Amino acid sequence: MKKYDLLRSGDSIIRVLDIRGDRILMIDCIKQTMPVWLDSELLESYVGCTDGELFEVSSVDVIRDTDALDADQRKIMHERYTMIAPIVSFISDDKMRSKLIGSIAEESKVSKQTIRSYLCLYLSYLDITVLAPKKHQSERELTQDEKNIRWALNKFFYTTKKQSLMTAYTMMLKEKYCDAMGVLSEEYPSFYQFRYFYRKTRKMQNFYISRDGLKNYQRNNRPLVGEGVQEFAPAVGVGMLDATVCDIYLINEEGNLVGRPILTACIDAYSSLCCGYSLSWEGGVYSLRGLMLNIIADKVTWCKRYGISIEKEDWDCDMLPATFVTDMGSEYKSENFEQIAELGVTVVNLPSYRPELKGLVEKFFDLIQETYKKHLKGKGVIEPDYQERGAHDYRKDACLTMMDFEKIILHCMIYYNSRRIIENFPYTEAMIADQVKPYASCIWEWSKSQIGANLINVGSRELMLTLLPRTVGKFGRTGLKVNKLRYHCEGYTEQYLSGGTATVAYNPEDVTSVWVIENGSYVEFILIESRFKGKDFTEVQEIQTSQRDIIKSAARDNLQAQINLAQHIEAIAGSVGTHKDIHMKNIRSTRKREQMKNHQDYMREGVSHG
Repeated sequence: MKKYDLLRSGDSIIRVLDIRGDRILMIDCIKQTMPVWLDSELLESYVGCTDGELFEVSSVDVIRDTDALDADQRKIMHERYTMIAPIVSFISDDKMRSKLIGSIAEESKVSKQTIRSYLCLYLSYLDITVLAPKKHQSERELTQDEKNIRWALNKFFYTTKKQSLMTAYTMMLKEKYCDAMGVLSEEYPSFYQFRYFYRKTRKMQNFYISRDGLKNYQRNNRPLVGEGVQEFAPAVGVGMLDATVCDIYLINEEGNLVGRPILTACIDAYSSLCCGYSLSWEGGVYSLRGLMLNIIADKVTWCKRYGISIEKEDWDCDMLPATFVTDMGSEYKSENFEQIAELGVTVVNLPSYRPELKGLVEKFFDLIQETYKKHLKGKGVIEPDYQERGAHDYRKDACLTMMDFEKIILHCMIYYNSRRIIENFPYTEAMIADQVKPYASCIWEWSKSQIGANLINVGSRELMLTLLPRTVGKFGRTGLKVNKLRYHCEGYTEQYLSGGTATVAYNPEDVTSVWVIENGSYVEFILIESRFKGKDFTEVQEIQTSQRDIIKSAARDNLQAQINLAQHIEAIAGSVGTHKDIHMKNIRSTRKREQMKNHQDYMREGVSHG
């Protein structure tokens, strides 16, 4: 018997670690308990053993080739050996061994039992590779209980009903572990097993999507690992459009409650500058037209209309961004808005319920409303509890008109553009060299002159004509017929005579003019029927409808009159006999005699009757 020999007796295998006279320090390689001293006579039944037999009995697969281990396995293997290496030298000294185990455990911030486990494992095999962690094994086949738990989680927990784990557990027992009478069987998994399986297999992405929906996950929970808007807006010229209902109630000039106004805005994705806005009672395409006009307006002149004086550099935006990023709102998908592409603008429609993809405009609304709401409490501003039962009726606090509120909004936007510090803007070296201030207006002004800036200069008339709704007009002898009205323009005689159709832009608010689109240009046609001039399309339709109703109501009387007329004519004609011998000579003299006979002095008759 020598030091480090393996000895076997049945299924028990020990390793000799030290020999002192008749006493032997040994470790049980199967149970892997701490080494103990025994008398050598107690080991007389043990015979020599090989490492192969040890591996076979212990069912341990030791990878002796360290090259077969990956980097993490080798790292952990050496870290574990480093912890126990000082103890191996004092393995025969119980007191010193215990002291070292305690100090190393405290230094390594692991438990003493962990140090003992590593030490016993190494001493049993005397091979450093046994300290390497095992590679993740392929998933074992689930037990029937685990399959039942997985089924219950999918059916009752991972659903939009948002049931609790205890409810899902109870439903599993009801469905899988009860007999036909509903009596619970003797054997069933505990709730702790149920919860353990859930925690072991839970994937947070699946949790959020299954319980809250994909759209909510995309909006509130998805990982934010992108670089930001600079990924698709490397320079100015990408405008993000959206609208919101303001959190305030307004009144009109007479003091009557009107409601909450709609704020529509365009935010440059690169600089976060507010390019333009529209504040109105109407949304949809109407507010978009107002927004487009405001984007290209001179902001100094615009602010003067409200008694606000600003410098041009505070809000120097009078051109359209070449790209508009919108959501799936009906006004943005309408043909009217998509016609703006004729000016060279690209419209990008984002998926619905994805506000994070145009987060700048969403943040703009938050900042603007946070700015004015704290100063307007008690003046119609609504609080988060406005929909709760028993909450204060904020409509009764309304005291501002639309004009008052628009002045406030303008001041908030001026602050947002020219004085709000953008702390997280990704400054370039060129911007730092030029000492660009961290304001949206300064970033915008600097970026406009850089390569890649994509802005379109367009006049207000051309912009509005582009956004007008369109229809098909028909040429005829009576002029160009559009929406059941007739229009005329000099130089189109040939089209009137030959007929044909044309694409026509019309203004629903005033039918006085329409515009025929020819090769990208707009030719104005004037309304022929002057009675409709200055009226909007709805008024004209009402007049035409009323006229048709009147005519339709008289149709029966007209038919009856035609029938009566025919009867009278037939009666008169039937009472007159036929003349077979008609004299054809001296027609002139006959006509003259008849003229003399029937001649009347109308003047004398008029005086006498007067």
